Amino acid sequence: MARFLVGLLVLGVSGAVWADSFGSGDHEFAIEFVLIGDAGNSGDIRDACPDVADPYGCGAVGYEYRIGKYEITNGQWDAFVAGAGAPNGNPSDAYDNNGYWEGEDLPSHSISWYEAAQFCNYLTSGDKSLGAYVFSGDNTAPGDFLAVDRDWALSAFYVVYVIPTEDEWYKAAYYDGSGYWTYANGSNLQPIADEGWNYFGGEYEPHWAVGTGTMEQNGTFDMMGNVYEWNETLVGGGLARGYRGGACNASGGDMASFDRTNYGDPNKESDVLGLRVAAIGEYVVTGCEYALAGDLNDDCRVDLVDFSMLVSNWLVDCYADPSDPACVLKQ
Repeated sequence: MARFLVGLLVLGVSGAVWADSFGSGDHEFAIEFVLIGDAGNSGDIRDACPDVADPYGCGAVGYEYRIGKYEITNGQWDAFVAGAGAPNGNPSDAYDNNGYWEGEDLPSHSISWYEAAQFCNYLTSGDKSLGAYVFSGDNTAPGDFLAVDRDWALSAFYVVYVIPTEDEWYKAAYYDGSGYWTYANGSNLQPIADEGWNYFGGEYEPHWAVGTGTMEQNGTFDMMGNVYEWNETLVGGGLARGYRGGACNASGGDMASFDRTNYGDPNKESDVLGLRVAAIGEYVVTGCEYALAGDLNDDCRVDLVDFSMLVSNWLVDCYADPSDPACVLKQ
């Protein structure tokens, strides 16, 4: 499970950016998140073609949450496997395909929905079988997937890592705090391939390293293109789960809010299908009305989280080295 949270910077619409640390020793890795605020926002009800919502009303979320700044990388996935053991269970064909494209910073791919669920459980509890996704076995042999139970996981672990629901994913991509756009860069015009986003027609197929492109309106990268990203939500009937965002081999239309044509059985594995993680629970920052000295993450408390933030930037000198990653211009 995550051992600490570190606040890094503040963006306009999305709020704070955080890095959560998992594993230990040689298998330690971190995931950066952006805060998606404006809890209780209205869903997308645009109905004037081509800039329409699909599904109608999508994107309404009644709570603040965090979503991965980047797609999960090969390096993060490999650290998870080294620390917890490879995902496994039933049906066996959900766990039998390894990603083809190598490179630590490339998006992890060929991940089934069941494998993504076990990854999120590990982030939550350190155990592939314990978290929002209920399995019949244990960490060594998780067995059968049984159900999604976010409420139980929140009561047990307080901070829970999940595959984003369609509403969570859609809001993080297309919502700007007051309304919705058709594309995640805050535009209703399809972006040009290679000019910040990797989709069919550009020069970068198959995948590029996460963060290569342009930051989107809520602080994320590659919610348009690179690899499709699993959603938690059932779509299309039966056991099928949706995935959104387009991929390096997909058309520009697949990146748009109006495209809901992509879904598959949870055992599906594909070289252009990966994962972006969301986080729900008590460590979501809501802001503090008091000017409390030492409260670096604006949660009305001075605690170890604030200390971690201080330590992470200890001795950084932005005047001497403004190119340091910690030196981000104020908004």
